[in-house]
Formats: sequence, structure tokens, C-alpha cells
Amino acid sequence: MAVSQVEFAQPFVAVDPAFIQSPEHRPNAKHSDFTRDKIPLIDLSPLNSTTTPQPTSLDYLVTQIQAACRDWGFFQVINHGVPLHLLHTLQSETARFFSLPMQEKAKVRRDLEHPLGYYDTEHTKNTRDWKEVFDFSCRGSICLPSNLEVDSNETRPLTNQWPENPPRLREACEKYAEAVEKLSFKLLELISLSLGLPADYFSSNFDDHSSFMRLNHYPACPAPELALGVGRHKDSGVLTVLVQDEVGGLQVRRKDGEWIGVKPIPDSFVINVGDCIQLPWSLKVVFVLFLN
Repeated sequence: MAVSQVEFAQPFVAVDPAFIQSPEHRPNAKHSDFTRDKIPLIDLSPLNSTTTPQPTSLDYLVTQIQAACRDWGFFQVINHGVPLHLLHTLQSETARFFSLPMQEKAKVRRDLEHPLGYYDTEHTKNTRDWKEVFDFSCRGSICLPSNLEVDSNETRPLTNQWPENPPRLREACEKYAEAVEKLSFKLLELISLSLGLPADYFSSNFDDHSSFMRLNHYPACPAPELALGVGRHKDSGVLTVLVQDEVGGLQVRRKDGEWIGVKPIPDSFVINVGDCIQLPWSLKVVFVLFLN
């Protein structure tokens, strides 16, 4: 089958039109200008002390989390307590997996029967993303409703697919996911406190959660001015814990509509507060405005 081409005077490249963003959503170099506004950077070291955090330290963390959730919905964390050797091992094993030939990666390709695994044709807002991914459940499997009937209690288990190569990928994923889950519960406690709620208000409802993890690979693009690794979107869940490598590329939109680049900080995490947590903040803001 012939592939349509988009031509440029200098240089000449060919890109499948499925990847091309509409003009108003194409990448802009200024979005990676890290001299502009920055999302909050929060040091979580008080949570990882061998002794109980001092009340003043905890109160300061809660205040920082409160401002970050209210004003941005994004923040970066350092000294987060996730062992760095787990992160670095996962990064190495991930690179090995995505460097494999396609026929090897395709052995764990996602399909209707197995929605977890490898995939390279994902779309965001009807435009194909310039990436390939590997998805897995943080707890080995996920139980979801098997149909959309309101009165039905039937569930469908989704089970991880693990490749034979690289042989250490599964262990690296599982150990890393366990550590990040612990961090996520700590963050949920801080968010609860920042809303004036008991520390376990959110975390107590996630004993049987359906979290999953995604490994992303963004190959070099011959026309980076036309395509995006992932198009503009919101995360609909509770929290996203994201790692950037030294290349970066993440962009966040401020409340005034301006897009800014998020500077990669080695061994840090970017936290995206999903729609499920943003809702209480939205309601709180509306409530305060109404009272005034």
C-alpha cells in the first residue's frame, strides 16, 4: 500500500499524514524554553526521614502541595524515597525492550483479548502519536466490568503479558511499580491534608485499585515540527507519576493558556494531578468564590 507524503523544500521528508498535527497544535520551539515560568518543585525528604517528620516540616509540605494542586495541577518532586537503582534498572531494561526487532516486540502486542502489552498505533484526539508503548498492571492484573449494564456485577480480568526478552524486564517493572505505589499513597495523604481532610481520606479507598504503568519510547522523528509524541490531553485518573529522561519534551499549559516546557531534573518525578483529584479543588474554588 502506498503511503502519502508531505513534502518540504529543505529537507525532503516523508511522514504518514496520520501523524501530522493540525497547524494550531503543532510543536513550537518556545515550549522548551526553560527560562520561562516553572511548575512547583517540592522536596519530599521530610517524609523519608527515619524519624517522624516535625509538625512544621509536614505543615510546610502540605502548604506546598495545596498551592501546586490549586494553581497548577502539576509539580515535580525530589528526594521522593523511590530507590534510584530501581529507576535506573527499569530505564535500562526498557531501552533494551524497545530496541528489539518488531517481530520480537509483537509477541506481546495488545489486542482485544489482551489490552495490556506492546502497542505502536495509539491516537490522541484522532491524531496518531509518534511513539510506542508497553503497558502493564501494577498489581499483575486488573478486574474491570465485563459489560456496561448498570445492574451487572460481572467482571473481566486483564492480565499482564510479559516478553521473554529482555529476561529482566518483568522483575524491573514489578519492583519499580511497588516502590512508586508507596510514593503515590504518600502523595494522596498530603493531598488529603491539603484539603482539610483526614490523611487517609483518599488512600483508604484504593486498597483494590486498577493502576497501570506505561513505558514510553519516542523514536527520532524526521519532521518534529509536524508531529508529537503524545498530543494535548488530560489524565482522567487520580495521579500520574512521570519520569522524564534528559531529552525532556513534556509541556504543561498554564491557566492563562500559555504552554511551557518542563525542565528535566535528574532522578525526579513529575506529578500530574488527574481529573478525579482536580474536582475537589475546582469545587473548593467555586465554593470560596460563591461565599465572597
